[in-house]
Amino acid sequence: MFDLGPTLLRVQCKWGTLRSGVIGVRTATCRHTPRGYVRTTYSAHEIDAIAVWCEDLRRAYVLPIQELAGQGYVHLRLAPAKNNQAKNVKWAARCELGAIAQLGERVTGSHEVAGSSPASSTPAEAA
Repeated sequence: MFDLGPTLLRVQCKWGTLRSGVIGVRTATCRHTPRGYVRTTYSAHEIDAIAVWCEDLRRAYVLPIQELAGQGYVHLRLAPAKNNQAKNVKWAARCELGAIAQLGERVTGSHEVAGSSPASSTPAEAA
């Protein structure tokens, strides 16, 4: 959850990987159902946004679910493409976020609160 004062946002946290100037993020989910495990995508009925942590850059990004509904993977571009394509490009700088903390983790389908993991998404300043 993100607390924005009078509004709470339901946020799903994901891990992004950096390759060739692009952060790749798997935005799909795998759910256990009576039919077994099923891969699906998130909808606006479930969450308001997806937050992404890129360890290589030590930066966080947030994307509204309206931009991702039905997508299982998204690319966040850091620099212009070599072919100068700009249409439908999701720019990482446009959705960069400050420090985030993951307050809960899901392990084997059960929710457990274990404090921040990591303690903060930005490095500690030297005293």
